[in-house]
Amino acid sequence: MTDSPDAESRFLEQLGQRVRTMRALRGMSRKVLAKVSGISERYIAQLESGKGNVSIVLLRRVSDAMGAHLEDLLPSADPTPDWQMFRDLLRKATPAQIAQAKDLLAGGSASAPRRAPFCGIALIGLRGAGKSTLGRMLAKKIGWSFVELNKEIEQQNGLSVAEIIALYGQEGFRRMEQAALQQLLARNELMVLATGGGIVSEPLTFEQILSSFYTIWLKAEPEEHMARVRRQGDLRPMADDRSAMAELRNILLSREPLYARATAVVDTAGLSVDAAAARLIDAVRPVLQNEARSFGLRSVAL
Repeated sequence: MTDSPDAESRFLEQLGQRVRTMRALRGMSRKVLAKVSGISERYIAQLESGKGNVSIVLLRRVSDAMGAHLEDLLPSADPTPDWQMFRDLLRKATPAQIAQAKDLLAGGSASAPRRAPFCGIALIGLRGAGKSTLGRMLAKKIGWSFVELNKEIEQQNGLSVAEIIALYGQEGFRRMEQAALQQLLARNELMVLATGGGIVSEPLTFEQILSSFYTIWLKAEPEEHMARVRRQGDLRPMADDRSAMAELRNILLSREPLYARATAVVDTAGLSVDAAAARLIDAVRPVLQNEARSFGLRSVAL
């Protein structure tokens, strides 16, 4: 029995919404997606509006261009908000790990999960949120090292982020991002970590951030993000896009539920750098005191 025209229309609308959301999570403009996928910008606009009766081959090209899994774009009833993370864990699991997971889900017993080692404070948020500026100030204040994850990726691979994405695509960049994070965690030292704005779009990597760091979302108004990025002279990946502001709003809207998973939120809207730094220091004071008590860390006077 075939679907009714109304059901097909709803499916196409939901498909378009998923493509639009995934594109925003990846921080890609429609123009960039068209260029990478080899599909016209006009066709992608039709697809996102629910008016494009896309073939499976073209949809695969769209998902590949975004470094996403094809099934992530198909409308369905997601069984759990964490299903993407579970799926990616299963794809990397050994047969023994899969057997253990099956036993646990079937009601078997398992030892209490170990707490991930505390690695410090991670800052998340859109470009222009102040992660580098405020993170560097915070690290100096508390005497920890400051690390920018994107710079670590560039140093480890001998390429800029733009070059990595051009050569290996979004999926390749996310693999290198995860590898760089693992190397940072292996240092076993306390740090203030500034992450890339799109790290929340990779479930396993973001879960590692959340479990290993006290995570803070640096939040600002879209206009402030755009103004700060323009002052930095960096409009990647929205250069030459007339609708850059609309794209930025779409990116923020799509990522907000993921950014909101952070342990704390620091709203820097309308604040000077010094005022925003003071607010960030206030936000980390409780965790520094708590971790010092729990693990015998040197207490930091703030």
